[in-house]
Amino acid sequence: MGVMEKMRNSTASILWILIFSFGFLWVMADTQVFDAIGAGPQSMGEVNGVPITFDDYNERVAYYTEQFNRQSTDALTSEIRAGFEQRAWDDLVAAELMRQKMDALGITVTDEEVGEMILGDDPVQFIRDQFADEEGNIDRVALRAAIEAPENQEIWVVVEDQLRQTRRQEKLNNFIMAGMKPTQLEIEQEFVNENTFADVRFIRFPFIEIPDSLLNNSEEELRAYHRENSNRFQREETYQFRYVSWDIRPTETDTLNTIRDIERLADGFARAEDVAEFLELNQSDVPFTDEFVPEDEIQENFRFVADLAVGEVSDLRMINGNPHLLKKVDENRDGIKYAVMTYRVVPDPVGTVDALAEQAREFEFYASEDDFQDEADRRELVVQVGSATKGSQFVPGIGVSQQLMGELEKMDRNDITEPIELSDRFLVVQLLETTPAGTRPLDEVREQVDALLKNDKRREMLQERVQGMLAGVSTIEELDEMVDQDIQEGNDIRMGGTNLPGGGREPEVVGSFFQMEQGVLSGSIAGQNAVYVAVVDEFTWADAEAITDSDVQRISTRLEQQRVNAFNANFIDQLKEEAKIKDFRSLVLR
Repeated sequence: MGVMEKMRNSTASILWILIFSFGFLWVMADTQVFDAIGAGPQSMGEVNGVPITFDDYNERVAYYTEQFNRQSTDALTSEIRAGFEQRAWDDLVAAELMRQKMDALGITVTDEEVGEMILGDDPVQFIRDQFADEEGNIDRVALRAAIEAPENQEIWVVVEDQLRQTRRQEKLNNFIMAGMKPTQLEIEQEFVNENTFADVRFIRFPFIEIPDSLLNNSEEELRAYHRENSNRFQREETYQFRYVSWDIRPTETDTLNTIRDIERLADGFARAEDVAEFLELNQSDVPFTDEFVPEDEIQENFRFVADLAVGEVSDLRMINGNPHLLKKVDENRDGIKYAVMTYRVVPDPVGTVDALAEQAREFEFYASEDDFQDEADRRELVVQVGSATKGSQFVPGIGVSQQLMGELEKMDRNDITEPIELSDRFLVVQLLETTPAGTRPLDEVREQVDALLKNDKRREMLQERVQGMLAGVSTIEELDEMVDQDIQEGNDIRMGGTNLPGGGREPEVVGSFFQMEQGVLSGSIAGQNAVYVAVVDEFTWADAEAITDSDVQRISTRLEQQRVNAFNANFIDQLKEEAKIKDFRSLVLR
């Protein structure tokens, strides 16, 4: 029973609803309440009160769409478009945040600067591209004529605005980069870190030496640890939902239709003298390769082509589920030249995909009218449960879906989506619960808290135990005689390093070596997974005065790039945290 039939069966109740509704609407119309309701959001959103306009948003989405269509022969799916819509929103928000930041910093571009970019001795590349003569020089007469032509006035307004924004962005970048450059002292310290080494002997006491039987965490301790380290147990907004799905895959009819399409081309394929042109015109999924292939190098599924005569076309064969015709084009002592005519079997857009879409629409209609689970049971559909986290486009069990995340973020509890078309299936989703961002409750992370607290206790207990062993011990050999662990060696340990041979990543332990006195046994040093006792046998100290110009350039470039990467990864996020951003897309695009 289709949606229209359901509506026809409900006509009587709908009419009564309409009769009462019209009376209510007639009264409400006089109050002008609908003027306010109907107005709705006047923009896609706001950034600190500045609107993201419909035009800007739609133009940005259209730009990405046109770019995709120019560069790809694939169909623009709803999932791809959803990605473009999110990208457009992110770009516009970031651009407005940057503009406001430049305003706050007082970064401006004068008319004189814009004029210099157009008419100066070294104009911008756009001017060079448009007004360069054959020798690469700027045709000043043509440039002046283009500027003064009345019909170009509006164009130049746009050009000047773009140049102004570009120059302003350059100034901001220069301002930021000025703060990224390391000082000479920082460069010299990095040089010392790179070229200072230590030869160390140490004994490692793993935390695991403290058994679980000695570690009992009380409820009070767990709660205190959870409270004092709440930053370690944060979560983003999460969504619990259930869904049903319809797999988009070829039917038997789709396979038969594809076979018929290939069979119709068999005679033409046999007659074709230019097989490359034939395959291109008929859009074979395997393009022609004009070369001789040794028979033993032909892929196994195609080796039957060797049994054909030159010019002969094979019978249709199903290879990997797709129909194929092979033609032996030529043969010599170097091998066989052959062509492949094939189409991949795909779901028919109308007969298969649209039919599944109609099933999904009908389910959504009835589930919204009645109950999600009951409707799934009636249709013998499997209801699955899923969860998703805001900010992550990957949904376990489903995959990457910008569409689904966009729907979940704007849904209320028990809302049901319209059918969502992914690359491999249709989904209809019901939101069960939204959990706000914040600290995860102790009950959710109890095992993690228990393990972390026990690890901290192991560190403290073991460090105290080892420190007690050191009483009256002056050499590492004496300590070695008292314990089961062996003395380990680490030669040429770099001052700026983080790894310890036999100990893994231990940056704090490595750093402590270079605070020690040569030849003197250390106290207990707590690492990430073990406690250490060490002695430095020899230091090789670098001299900052030995740094060369090439060292300065190399280290400066690396440090600057590290800082730029770290800055770029956090700058916009930091601006977003400080801004008041309103997103009206769920109201405008519903």
